[in-house]
Amino acid sequence: MFEAVEFVEIQEVVGRPNPTPTESVIGTFADEQEAVAAGRLAKEEFHSAGRSEYAWWVVRSPGAQLANWIADSSNNQEFVLDLRTGQLIEVE
Repeated sequence: MFEAVEFVEIQEVVGRPNPTPTESVIGTFADEQEAVAAGRLAKEEFHSAGRSEYAWWVVRSPGAQLANWIADSSNNQEFVLDLRTGQLIEVE
């Protein structure tokens, strides 16, 4: 099982991000590829809505602290975690 999760830093005071981002589970999926597709769709919808907050999306095992896939709202880069080395590897 994999879950796609969205985190958003809501600005309560202009210029200062909320110290605790909101965390929303987009969905739980049997297949990692489906979870990544849901994360990509959520990112596209975020940008299409013209939102200005900083956000990031991850795919992970439910409740895990390590993510299998990571993307954020600041650019079009995506990353996966190499569990052998602990390094983030850019998805090309």
